[in-house]
Amino acid sequence: MPKRLNNIFYPKLKFKNMLEAYDRASKEKHYNKEVILYEMDLASNLVSVLKELYAGTYKTSEYRAFTIYEPKERIIKALPFKDRVVQQWYVEEFIKPIFLPKFIEDTYACIPTRGVHQAVKKLRKYAYNKNKENKDFYYLKCDISKFFNSIHRDTLYEIIQRYVKDSDFLKITKLLIYCDDGLIGIPIGNYTSQYFANIYLNILDHYVKEKLHIKYYVRYMDDFAIILDSKEECKEALNKIREFLEEKLKLKLNPKTNYFKAKQGINFCGYKVFADCTLLKKSNKKKIYKKVKIWNELYERKELNLKETYIRLTSWEGHAKNADTFYLRRNVENACKWLYT
Repeated sequence: MPKRLNNIFYPKLKFKNMLEAYDRASKEKHYNKEVILYEMDLASNLVSVLKELYAGTYKTSEYRAFTIYEPKERIIKALPFKDRVVQQWYVEEFIKPIFLPKFIEDTYACIPTRGVHQAVKKLRKYAYNKNKENKDFYYLKCDISKFFNSIHRDTLYEIIQRYVKDSDFLKITKLLIYCDDGLIGIPIGNYTSQYFANIYLNILDHYVKEKLHIKYYVRYMDDFAIILDSKEECKEALNKIREFLEEKLKLKLNPKTNYFKAKQGINFCGYKVFADCTLLKKSNKKKIYKKVKIWNELYERKELNLKETYIRLTSWEGHAKNADTFYLRRNVENACKWLYT
């Protein structure tokens, strides 16, 4: 059992810390109406929330819910700007310094200098290494069914309690975990949620590395991949992981979870990873050519916003460059009638 931290809450209740949290929360949002209104009385707003936190009277505001449809349909719940400032303060002052050092090297979400592209590169490196040992290796690809909506709040709170005993910190932690009227799950739109989710699955990370002794394992949020020598090893690992998730974390694997031969490659975070190359998924290629067709039609009708479209193309190319896509990118550019006008 790790030594539990105490007396950490009140030393962080400083105007400077909350001002820095405001700066992070408002980054690239200074033209947002809600942010402008908050800025008009910035010092007073920050002092007010500091007093609420100090007195233990802070409560989260009402959520605004909306639906997004890419990459899949999900309900997003967003809090007012005041609460987003508090969440920035909470994550920066407590969650990052306490929990980031406890994460394994092979997890890549919500960690500075790590992200999707670094996760894909690590999986490619592991595939390359395994291929030198055994060219007939297997990938095991897993993800959690309805992950954010399935996180068991009591279990999450218990995990955080293992490391911290400061009652004031735990009070606001409980407030942020149980901040809406749902019985299970955490709101996808909260800044804290991605960190809570990582803390939750950190338990799985350590189980895979320390109990199952699996060397080649990479996780990005609830999407994780394992490289093993054989189909039998994949089946055994899958059964143990499924049992662990259900018993310890009350989570279920997505029915699409499966294992694949090395030569088939593995879909991971939008890419298709092989031992000797990384490609974009076929769906991504179809999507970009569909967009190019629409852009060209708008261009011919003189209705295309060139600046906005160029930004979108550049964004796609930034994603595509992390795979072996030289000829694909060149073909996409050549297909854009408007690009060199």
